[in-house]
Amino acid sequence: MALFALPTSPDLRRDRPALPGDAAWWAFCAATALALGAFSSLGPHRVWGAAAALGYTAAAVLAARGRSPRTAGAVAVTGAVLLPLVVLLAMDRAQLEVDVVARSAGLLLSEGTPYLERPTVPEDFNPYLPGMAAFGIPEAVAGPGPLTDPRLWMGAAFLGAFALALPAGARREAPRWLAACPLVALPLAVGGVDLPVAGLMCLGLARAGQGRAGRAGLALGLAVALKWTAWPAVPVALALLATASGDGRRGSRAALRCGLVALLTAAALVLPAALRDPGAFRTHVVEFPLGLTGAVSSAASPFPGHLLATQLPGGRTLALLLLGVSALLLAVSLLVRPPATGTAAAARLALGLLLAIAFMPATRFGYLVHPLVLAVWALARQPPPGVASPPSRTGRSSRRGTWLRPARWGRGAGHGSARRGGGRRRTTPSRDR
Repeated sequence: MALFALPTSPDLRRDRPALPGDAAWWAFCAATALALGAFSSLGPHRVWGAAAALGYTAAAVLAARGRSPRTAGAVAVTGAVLLPLVVLLAMDRAQLEVDVVARSAGLLLSEGTPYLERPTVPEDFNPYLPGMAAFGIPEAVAGPGPLTDPRLWMGAAFLGAFALALPAGARREAPRWLAACPLVALPLAVGGVDLPVAGLMCLGLARAGQGRAGRAGLALGLAVALKWTAWPAVPVALALLATASGDGRRGSRAALRCGLVALLTAAALVLPAALRDPGAFRTHVVEFPLGLTGAVSSAASPFPGHLLATQLPGGRTLALLLLGVSALLLAVSLLVRPPATGTAAAARLALGLLLAIAFMPATRFGYLVHPLVLAVWALARQPPPGVASPPSRTGRSSRRGTWLRPARWGRGAGHGSARRGGGRRRTTPSRDR
């Protein structure tokens, strides 16, 4: 598939000829977009499906005619991201999560907390941690408009963090190829709170793999202040720092420094709002995602946890138990066999997140963007066959072929419409809720 054939940086520097699999990949993407547009009940998803199907079809035709992957990829991104984004901004349409982020920013600036005191319906709930409100501050300050829309700032944060997490040679092309994937293109256009979280997790693991404990802690602290799904990245990064240097004492100090920076960063962003109204914080970000409130989240993808919670008596408890067991197994694996490279850490984290997604009582397909982004990031760091890995920060080469570029190596190489200004934006409930 084109998405996974291009990430390594030497490949990205030369525009290879199209392969037969490229056209098949874009055709599959077109079929996926067309099916979503035809069967989705969400208006923004239907707009995206129609526009993306055209872009992917054009990319498939170009690839079949032997045009370069760079050309086909640019056409796919135009049709799957830029065109539907412009259309939706002009129509003032978005998923509900975009309005939630914008509303939470207004509440944070006016009330000191991004959470409504007495939420009653699912649309009133904000299941994100306080840091997520930062993406709505431009709209809260300057007013609604295409340039202040939260989804633009979330997308920019994702692409920026993901690019910074890559080796220098892959920063130009890999983000574009990732953006062309339907699982990423859709939230970029309709609104995706998971994207900046995934990008910051990659950046944190990248800095941990380079031995930059403080910078890794800062990136991970920002990620965990956005959403609960980022929290498993912290112990994975700590295990990587503790073992990658080969010096137990030095590794322990690096892990401690990373953990301390992450904790202080997250606390600075989360605690002021949480302490302002602890009851509202607990209701929104703990009880609502776990299905413990009267208003039930509409996140309902048919994964095992959701099926257990809805189809089996006592199934919610069982799903939560399986979720806890998965977390315990991930912790044990980090102790027994900690990851020694950034690629291994990304694979371990992706597996842990897949298990969490499978057993969460309220989940959706969009959560899969986390393991997808981690997988693409790991592939983009791999040097091509026959090329030795650059030396690590400790002067050792990576025996597992992970691209570990040290710091000095290769510098050039209210409720309802009343809270939203008179009902300006028409939104569609997200499956995240």
